[in-house]
Amino acid sequence: MTTPVIGVLALQGDVREHLIALASADAVARPVRRPEELAEVDGLVIPGGESTTMSKLANLFGMMEPLRERIAAGLPVYGTCAGLIMLADKILDPRSGQETLGGIDMIVRRNAFGRQNESFEAAVAVKGVDTPVEGVFIRAPWVESVGAEVDVLAEHGGHIVAVRQGNVLATSFHPELTGDHRLHGLFVDMVRAAG
Repeated sequence: MTTPVIGVLALQGDVREHLIALASADAVARPVRRPEELAEVDGLVIPGGESTTMSKLANLFGMMEPLRERIAAGLPVYGTCAGLIMLADKILDPRSGQETLGGIDMIVRRNAFGRQNESFEAAVAVKGVDTPVEGVFIRAPWVESVGAEVDVLAEHGGHIVAVRQGNVLATSFHPELTGDHRLHGLFVDMVRAAG
């Protein structure tokens, strides 16, 4: 597979920025809103946004079960911020009716780094990336704990902010907002390797 087709779950959140980042990392990027569009991609990005809203919309659009099935079957997936929450097996403080897709054996805390006005940027050293990436943390979650199969890729302030389990990658921060597309490049390489 030379040029993988990677979808961005386009129900809510910063879809456009991920499409641009993936295209710059040599992937064919397209929005995904329906099960038939999900069936056509080699990998998927779940963007930042609002995890409770994303969960409700995924159910409304009939996407929750197809997403769970494809992730369980090994589809490479990368989640940022709300996407990290969606990929968690457990949320410490879920909103009423909030569901996750699962995929990473981790427990996450929503909005752990604070409210919107406490958003910040920080250099984050990520395993597998040669120099630190600029992490944009917007109402960002952190990972409270991980299972034995989860590889911790980065921490910030003593908290886990990037993880990988098999074909599933997740970050608390938004690399798509910085112009540094190395994490998207890492994900595109994961998709190629899985193909």
